[in-house]
Amino acid sequence: MRHDVFIAGYGGQGVLLAGNLLSYAAIHEDKNVSFFPAYGVEKRGGSAMCTVVFSDGDTGSPVVGHPSVSIILNQLSFDKYAAKVRQGGICIVNSTLVKCDGVDLPDVNLVQVPMNQLALDLGDVRMVNMLACGAYAGKTGALALPSLEEALKKALPERNHRLIPANIAAIRAGAAAVQG
Repeated sequence: MRHDVFIAGYGGQGVLLAGNLLSYAAIHEDKNVSFFPAYGVEKRGGSAMCTVVFSDGDTGSPVVGHPSVSIILNQLSFDKYAAKVRQGGICIVNSTLVKCDGVDLPDVNLVQVPMNQLALDLGDVRMVNMLACGAYAGKTGALALPSLEEALKKALPERNHRLIPANIAAIRAGAAAVQG
């Protein structure tokens, strides 16, 4: 089965790390992976986005015009990209920063998760990206949580491995937020 996910936010939210983590988790599950990062030249505070495509077979192009799943972390990205989600797809939004009242996304499952607030509850607003990855895994079932947890060892530089337990807690909290 082929899966694609588009992640967008602003520089500093960990968008590229989230894409990297999903990529390593898919590799851990013996999938073929294509990862395509993009960010504004100003980096922190500018736009950041990436696409991850993974599959048992060929992944094809990492450029996806209408993703089956989008993870959107800020309002500007929502305004620009939410309407591109494929019909029957899923749009997971950081409802702490994204207001989507009155927005009509026909045949798209809009999943609102207060990621900034949950990250603050966990003690570190920088965990938004890990919450997003957990929400993606929990909502789609495309990747197993243990694969994400194992992938942290590859996605994070060794100097940050001491943060793995906090990241695991955030991944699990993201998955729990979309259950039900």
